[in-house]
Amino acid sequence: MLLQGMHKGCLLQTRRVLPSQGGAPSAAASSIRASFSSRIVLRAVASQHAQGEEQPRRVVVTGMGVVSPLGHELDEFYNNLLAGKSGISLIENFDAGDLSTRFAGEIKELDASPYIIKKLEKRVDACIKYIMVSGKKALQDAGLDPEQDTIKDLDKARCGILIGSAMGGMTSFSNAVEALFTAGYRKMNPFCIPFAINNMGGAMLAMDVGFMGPNYSISTACATGNYCIHTAAEHVRRGDADLMLAGAADAAIIPSGMAGFIACKALSKRNEDPTRASRPWDVDRDGFVMGEGAGVLVLEEYEHARARGAKIYADWVGGAFSCDAHHMTEPHPEGRGVKQCINRALQSSGISPEQVDYVNAHATSTQAGDMAEYRALNDVFPQSSLRMNSTKSMIGHLLGGAGAVEAVATIKAIETGVLHPSINLENPESGIDLQRVCAGVKQQHKVDVALSNSFGFGGHNSCIIFRRHL
Repeated sequence: MLLQGMHKGCLLQTRRVLPSQGGAPSAAASSIRASFSSRIVLRAVASQHAQGEEQPRRVVVTGMGVVSPLGHELDEFYNNLLAGKSGISLIENFDAGDLSTRFAGEIKELDASPYIIKKLEKRVDACIKYIMVSGKKALQDAGLDPEQDTIKDLDKARCGILIGSAMGGMTSFSNAVEALFTAGYRKMNPFCIPFAINNMGGAMLAMDVGFMGPNYSISTACATGNYCIHTAAEHVRRGDADLMLAGAADAAIIPSGMAGFIACKALSKRNEDPTRASRPWDVDRDGFVMGEGAGVLVLEEYEHARARGAKIYADWVGGAFSCDAHHMTEPHPEGRGVKQCINRALQSSGISPEQVDYVNAHATSTQAGDMAEYRALNDVFPQSSLRMNSTKSMIGHLLGGAGAVEAVATIKAIETGVLHPSINLENPESGIDLQRVCAGVKQQHKVDVALSNSFGFGGHNSCIIFRRHL
């Protein structure tokens, strides 16, 4: 019964505004007529696409949402990045005293009550919570607040969700295992499987907003966010959907999550100075810093966005995937798969290397990965004008959520013309150009074309490209 009733508790009730009775049309009535006209235009656009009429399938970004260690509002998040503020600190949500790494980019507070009903907020896994909050924030930013009438204008059969996760609902699964071995299977939470599987965040978000188009998740380790964004954009470009929510989330800062990465010898142990632990391209880096959070983009077909008067942040122009086929956790030392992925992304986008102004680098603060990527980028982009930086130097590595949150930072760089610094780069590796990597200070830099990289365990490489909207 709990499972059967779960979707009903998840749904939000939207308010309907009715026209006044008699006399001149009220403001509410005028609003409804405008809404009705807008709905006709949007449905006409959708109908043309469904009937296969020739239409330019241009994909634009019309909304963004973020949950991060540096804030959950777009401007707060990016302004903290521009200020070079670190979101890394000692772990507070559980006692990490016995671990060799006791710090992370942890979400300390998140008021999810405007986005999730209280009963579910207390039950759902943090990963699902981050997805639902960032997804609804993205819709609000796109002028499609799920609690307002504007979202009713959409043909929801042509709106989809592609939000992934590298690790899924780790807290739900970990708690279930603990209950199994300490108290027996009868004490396991009946929601332990639904809340642990990777697709449930996007599924529950669809239940709330009513999107009935493509809905699934992708899990490619730390490349997940880019995989989801690129694949969702292709759904729009091909005509499968007119609007997609795309991104990723992870919430692995729990004892088993931290201990697992410690066992891999992947994490920094700079417990005495956590804010300086994530230091990409620095000689003294000793591993990455775990982070958590989510990022979601609203990807929309251009004519559909224009018909409803949407603000357009940027154009998505292409992307690519590749595999190193080399090692479970180490990148290819020559960056062979990375260069292949970048070149394929450029080719798919119709962008030449010289046109790229900025790269949001994967740059995790690992010994092998940082320099392999840096050399690959220098090989593909020899121009001295190119700039790159590391968002992870301030928020840590959000695993599957990293690419999605970094896509938000990339688009904000296009919008603002200011690049955030890469912090903690005090003793650079030989050959590192400090100006090129925005070491220590933000830089004014006009960005017309930007590339964002994400790479994951298993040799998964992903690149996505955005361009200034003209």
